[in-house]
Amino acid sequence: MRVEVVYALPQQQERVLLDLAHGTTVLEAIEASGLLQRLPQIELGRVGIWGRPVSPDTRLREWDRVEIYRPLTADPKEVRRERAARAGK
Repeated sequence: MRVEVVYALPQQQERVLLDLAHGTTVLEAIEASGLLQRLPQIELGRVGIWGRPVSPDTRLREWDRVEIYRPLTADPKEVRRERAARAGK
């Protein structure tokens, strides 16, 4: 079964296409991708499939795109409030 594992950095995107056994989990695919070894700054927290958050033990299907999410650096609500306040002045 083919799956893709991706991790987006500010300036680039890391993509790994894998051929895995049926029944492989999200965590197993991430480990098989080698991204955790190549990019030690990855903090494995939230993950998803095609933009939908899932747990690491979720079983994959053919052509799933596993996404490793980075921690937020700013609160999106606070950023919007600040932008609105600047626009109102």
